[in-house]
Amino acid sequence: MTDPRPLSGLGVLVTRPAAQAERLCALIEAAGGRAIRFPTVEIRPASESEWLRWRLAEPWDLLVFVSRNAVEHAQPLFPGAQLPPEPRLAAVGRATAEALTAAGRPADLVPRGRFDSEALLALPELSDVRGRRVLILRGDGGRALLGETLAARGAEVVYAEVYRRVLPRLPVAGLLERWREEIAVATATSDEVLQNLLKLIGAAGQARLLATPLVVVSERTKVLAQDLGFARVGVAERADDEAILAACCDAISSGVGPV
Repeated sequence: MTDPRPLSGLGVLVTRPAAQAERLCALIEAAGGRAIRFPTVEIRPASESEWLRWRLAEPWDLLVFVSRNAVEHAQPLFPGAQLPPEPRLAAVGRATAEALTAAGRPADLVPRGRFDSEALLALPELSDVRGRRVLILRGDGGRALLGETLAARGAEVVYAEVYRRVLPRLPVAGLLERWREEIAVATATSDEVLQNLLKLIGAAGQARLLATPLVVVSERTKVLAQDLGFARVGVAERADDEAILAACCDAISSGVGPV
């Protein structure tokens, strides 16, 4: 029989931006765990909104939204604060697709299985984009893979960086004092989230953090985590909250609790 409370009092460090963390936290708590909120990235609007309004009003063949943040920060910048009716809409992941539906237009293209840029690019609809005008809506300094690949396939690609990610100020002393008793597993949903986690924890807590089992959502982030010195890294099957929870439960059930 499946244990309905597989985390049974164990703490999971949730490092997503605060506005995106609540569903995962609720799933952790429903599984008997304690969600310890420690957002390592703060999301803020882009500074050049007038330029973005002008760019978003242009005619496009395809709009690619890389995250839920991209949808939420782009929508107010479109004419009439509405998603345009003509271009096709692509979403990198399920949460992004849900945000598009909530904004008034379901996504036309969403990858199946893993939710990442590679899976989106594998869709047959994007195999030949010669002559298409593609706008990629993202945060500042996102991955170049989508744009470079679509450009190589013949598209005219433009980026619209509609939000900024900044390193927040967070108190860490109390967390470090209680670390061994409270943190059974940590999570990191992107390279930047992981790198910021190390910065915020600092030298004083680095050994405790690196010895803690870590759950990530891509092989790319797993490689980075191992390079940074994490001893035990698990990869969720997908980037959604249910898969992250399952990976955390796997880390616990395999006996890799806090050191």
